[in-house]
Amino acid sequence: MLFHKVKDVAALPDMILSVQFANGTTKLYDVKPLTARFPLFATLADNPLFGSVEVDQGGYGIVWNDDLDLSCDELWENGVEVQTPFDGLLAFSDASELWGLSESTLRKAVSYGKIVPGVDARKYGKQWVVTREAMSREYGEPVAV
Repeated sequence: MLFHKVKDVAALPDMILSVQFANGTTKLYDVKPLTARFPLFATLADNPLFGSVEVDQGGYGIVWNDDLDLSCDELWENGVEVQTPFDGLLAFSDASELWGLSESTLRKAVSYGKIVPGVDARKYGKQWVVTREAMSREYGEPVAV
């Protein structure tokens, strides 16, 4: 089974979550429908707890506390994909996991010009970021989603 791992989550106004997935996709997830169906989620309405949401260990979902969480599958299936200026940008660590490559392979691809620095990839501090387009061009489709 393929998991759409969660990389980051942010609470937005009106009980909306902005969820970034490891594959570079961003989706908005509306928590309000859950408040009508599940009393436990109703506690999030007008509660500072909503803003404390975080990615669970391993990226398999998000959590507020021991009682409130959502799976990555729920967020992926019922979230609405949105376009952001960061779509398609992947950390080398995420790209290596998705394509089944080592990070050193990606660094070598940059040094050999296979992945063009400043065009396909860029280093921010100690972290390299690469475009999904460059990864697909050089290595085909990802082996993991």
